[in-house]
Amino acid sequence: MPAEILKQGAEGRLYLGEFKGERCLIKERFVKKYRHHELDTQITRQRMKAETKAATRCQTAGILAPRILHMDLGERKLYMEYFDKAITAKQYIHNVVKKDVNVEEILKTLCSSIGSIIGKMHANNIIHGDLTTSNILINPKDGSDNFDSYDIVFIDFGLSHYNQGTEDKGVDLYVLERALLSTHSEQPYLFEQILQAYRKECGKDEQSVVAKFEEVRARGRKRTMIG
Repeated sequence: MPAEILKQGAEGRLYLGEFKGERCLIKERFVKKYRHHELDTQITRQRMKAETKAATRCQTAGILAPRILHMDLGERKLYMEYFDKAITAKQYIHNVVKKDVNVEEILKTLCSSIGSIIGKMHANNIIHGDLTTSNILINPKDGSDNFDSYDIVFIDFGLSHYNQGTEDKGVDLYVLERALLSTHSEQPYLFEQILQAYRKECGKDEQSVVAKFEEVRARGRKRTMIG
């Protein structure tokens, strides 16, 4: 079966393939010529292993993430579950805004769900590392193109790690806030809705994590002002 390339960038490419008869998504990471070969190999392996571990931890915690079917370190390829009807949260938000019907109500419902899941993720000390609406999939439950009912699937855990501290959780939230302000600036209420739901699910460290997030945000604003 010939490979169907879905996306290609500087880091690697995604394409459709098969593993043991199951249609799957293959993520291939490119060799970085500008890096020392051994360092590049080490970084690539760390990220592939991080993605595999995070997916397993998410599934244990009841958080939807793609099943990792196979990891080939030599070929720099991860074989993972493919959601053929899913779209990114970024695309979903743009579609809702374009339809211009009950936009705020629909998006607040989405953001409450996203916030709850991130809260659960952090309660289990899983740091995503790159929270953006491009790394969240909206997958229709009935397998059709109807998005009235959907599951939320988190993807792209290459920068993820396990950490009990509040700093990395605060940074995770800050990265998401910046991504939302950049990509969805016309819907400024999205992050606050996420944060409200997050606080209910992130566990006993809720106050200290949010305080750390505010501290990280203040540092970010200071750097922006200084330039």
